[in-house]
Amino acid sequence: MITKIKYVLCTLCLVCAVWSCSDNEDDIAINYYTSTKATAAGFLDERNGEFSKFLAILHKSELYSLLSTYGKFTVFAPTNSAIDQYMAENDYSSLDALLADKERCDTISRMHIIKYGDYYTTDYGNQTLPKLNMVNGYLTLSSGTDEENHNALTYFVNKSSRLVERDDSVTNGVVHIIDKVIVPSSDLASDILASDPKVQLFSQALRATGMADSLMKYIDDTYSVAVDSTEDGQGRMVRCTSGSDLYTRCYWPAQRYFRYTMFVETDSILKEKYGIETLDDLAAKAKEIYDQTYPADAGKYDDDLTNRKNPLNRFVSYHLLPRYGDYSQWLAGCAKNCWDTNLCDPEAFYETMCPNTMLRISSNTEGLWINSKRTGKTYPVKGSRVFTAEESKVINPSNTQQSKNGIYHYLHDIIAYTPTVRDEVLNCRIRIDATRLSPDFMNQNAIGDKGNPGLLTGFKRGFLTDWEFSEQTFVGVHSDVDYWNSFEGNAVCISGIFDVTFRLPPVPEDMYEIRLGYTCGDERGIVQVYLNGEACGIPVDLRRYGGDPTIGWEDDVTEAENIANRDEEDIINDKSMHNRGYMKGPACWKMGGSTPMRRQEWKGTLRRILTTHKLKEGQTYKLRFRQVIPDPMRYWSFDYIELCPKGIYAGTVPEDPF
Repeated sequence: MITKIKYVLCTLCLVCAVWSCSDNEDDIAINYYTSTKATAAGFLDERNGEFSKFLAILHKSELYSLLSTYGKFTVFAPTNSAIDQYMAENDYSSLDALLADKERCDTISRMHIIKYGDYYTTDYGNQTLPKLNMVNGYLTLSSGTDEENHNALTYFVNKSSRLVERDDSVTNGVVHIIDKVIVPSSDLASDILASDPKVQLFSQALRATGMADSLMKYIDDTYSVAVDSTEDGQGRMVRCTSGSDLYTRCYWPAQRYFRYTMFVETDSILKEKYGIETLDDLAAKAKEIYDQTYPADAGKYDDDLTNRKNPLNRFVSYHLLPRYGDYSQWLAGCAKNCWDTNLCDPEAFYETMCPNTMLRISSNTEGLWINSKRTGKTYPVKGSRVFTAEESKVINPSNTQQSKNGIYHYLHDIIAYTPTVRDEVLNCRIRIDATRLSPDFMNQNAIGDKGNPGLLTGFKRGFLTDWEFSEQTFVGVHSDVDYWNSFEGNAVCISGIFDVTFRLPPVPEDMYEIRLGYTCGDERGIVQVYLNGEACGIPVDLRRYGGDPTIGWEDDVTEAENIANRDEEDIINDKSMHNRGYMKGPACWKMGGSTPMRRQEWKGTLRRILTTHKLKEGQTYKLRFRQVIPDPMRYWSFDYIELCPKGIYAGTVPEDPF
């Protein structure tokens, strides 16, 4: 497995080393690539009668030449009739009048082009595309049936533009033909919500509590990065892989964005299920819920809706997350064929904007759920289902649900931080992938399958929320690769003489084992770990594999398909390893869809128990990892953190191996 990974990454690095992108698209050699098929520009030229107006816009914005060059592009090409409709809706009397507005032409062109990726509906249907378009916006594909065309499958981009022809392969990417111009939103998250007549009650509550003001940020004006370090430049080769001299191409985001997600109950759901029709009704429901969750606060803050302990404020803010997530992105990495759904549901945990709370997102055959709890094959707590893009289009066909700094999703039932959520749903082993320990990892689009295995997204010191690290430290995230020896096929890559600190997300108050999930390697080094400044025992040697006699890994006797009912011998080995401070990797993640992390022959994915500590509500906890070997070539593949409550790790039945 290691040899395979090294070969793939070596190949990637050789390719990246000879290819770079010019800052000026016109400087790229037009005849770099030869094929019997046309380029994207050539495809449009060949069908000039359909696309003459979009071609004129591309020429005006000086992006036509880009689509004539070597690369990987996805182009959503609006037809002439789509341009006509756009001009009529925006008071342009003629094409010449539109072409006179160069800034608008530039925006239209860039809105319809993804510069670094060729995305087909056959591979990416019904999800947000992994790369942003050239105005740094998300494009989301959704599908439905066309009743006027014998219920044929029809795709839309951002809910509104229908793909009348799709997946036309060209030498430098793919072209999709659309019947309506994709319009970028200039609204902020709260504004786009306010324009939706289906969620007016929640929108009122968002403004009344002042939480709308918390969704105003978009671009960090204090952030800057050299263009050579971005995808429009060459990026940089970074030591962030296995091997003695192997490097990986890394790109830093050209801009830093703040983005948000809102999970929202429609007015009809609130009325039909709970009889809620007014803001006072919603406030009363919130008080009913949160007086139970926080009895010590009952009645103290009812008259001040902007107080963070007010019940309605808590209700609204629990629906808000300071990160952008389309329907498909919440379990990015989880929902691949690598997750053994026979054992448990793919799931992830996220901190909300309600202080000291988190929610649990999972999926099953019925879709995406919030705060659902599965035990075996049953669901003692069902939770609330998130409506898909197709279902949302039925609820409101005219609203895209996306703004320039956020997105919202419809819910089929109320979500809240209830005693049941706190004491049952979150009373579990909370496994948090390292790539979810900062909202910036999602907001800068670092997570997901970008069609470029192992590609790194770098993060600058001082511009990574909830993280601190030294000048000698590199921090980056590699794109999802299902055969990597990492949970969910990704990791936070850290290298150098690193010194990294990050904040733990809030969990219900309890005694917890705090564990580190990681991949072993000779180049990893030794780290001293601290919790809030106090050393967590002796340093952790990340170079020691499970076969080390001091760790005590023994291969499973139980057949993989029977892992839910382990042989007694395996339970004894698990206990022996646990007593030494170690655990095998989880059984639910199968690398490449075949070998569970728990059953690796080379015994290279481990969990290390860092400390046992009572985590109290309202208190901040930070973990620090300091490389103690003074060697700048050291590298750590940070996979995940587990926060496991005492009722699980020291319960009456052995902790499951999932």
